[in-house]
Amino acid sequence: MDAPSVTDICQTSLARDEVQATVDNYTAQYDRSRGGSTERRKQSYATLVNNFYDLVTDFYEFGWGQSFHFAPRFRGEAFAASIARYEHFLALRLGLRPGMRVADFGCGVGGPMRSIARFSGATIVGLNNNDYQIARARKHNEAARLSHLCELLKCDFLSVPVPDGTFDAAYAIEATCHAPDKRQIYGEVFRVLKPGAHFAAYEWCVTDRYDSQNPRHREIRQGIEEGNALPELATVPEVLEALRAVGFEVLESEDRALTADPETPWYLPLAAPWYTPSGFRSSPVGRWLTHQMVRSLEAVGVAPKGATAVSSFLQRGAGYLVEGGRTGIFTPMFYFLVRKP
Repeated sequence: MDAPSVTDICQTSLARDEVQATVDNYTAQYDRSRGGSTERRKQSYATLVNNFYDLVTDFYEFGWGQSFHFAPRFRGEAFAASIARYEHFLALRLGLRPGMRVADFGCGVGGPMRSIARFSGATIVGLNNNDYQIARARKHNEAARLSHLCELLKCDFLSVPVPDGTFDAAYAIEATCHAPDKRQIYGEVFRVLKPGAHFAAYEWCVTDRYDSQNPRHREIRQGIEEGNALPELATVPEVLEALRAVGFEVLESEDRALTADPETPWYLPLAAPWYTPSGFRSSPVGRWLTHQMVRSLEAVGVAPKGATAVSSFLQRGAGYLVEGGRTGIFTPMFYFLVRKP
């Protein structure tokens, strides 16, 4: 299945007359002058996240691919290879194999689901509350001839409509950062797992380098949150405490960002001016050119009103992600492996 074109990213996920209102509703939740606050975002997180992915899913596929996450890279390793290795690492640590039913908490359009299903032979059940992403994932699954191993379940991942002890394993790749409460999301994962089953994830966190008294650090943190539909970034200790509080045994944990080679940090695709032909769209120059095309399409009426605003806040968010990586105050890949007793 082909990735969206430049014109597609402006108009496929929402009706034309809904885009501007959706943008306004989303940005208002981060604007204190319009009543935005952390508590408001936590209370309405489902709407916040749904609005975000209605607006940005096609932008993401156009500029990044079907796996909406970062990856640590080694020198000489291609971007696509690093993405696949990062996904397969979780499958290996979880011991996935044919016959297992595995929950993917926050599956997006299913890039990791398909990669892990093909690699391990396990049946992956993608949990997602966004209708547009589910539709995209189904089409991708069919195109990849993986519908027999990749299922989709529309639900809020804080309330999964399955009995206790349903799944043999679970994973989440940079998705549980959208949850308003870490104990609540990890508690739901704990509930749906069988006794003795494992859960592995990559979580977005501020690191111990973050200084809440530093204005620049606060700006970067807030910019990452706004650019990525996050109610509030957690710290590493908060994540580990929440996992243990709901009953998990923590087996492994580390910041996988530190495993990348110095020349190829996780944020390189967003930072390198020209990068490589395969990653050009995600580079600063590529994003700028896309933004100019979107602006032009909106000006002549091809793109709906509000499309340029979406491109703008994604541009800002990308810049803050790079700064978070360069300063070391943020990681999108705090890895953990835990076990339900």
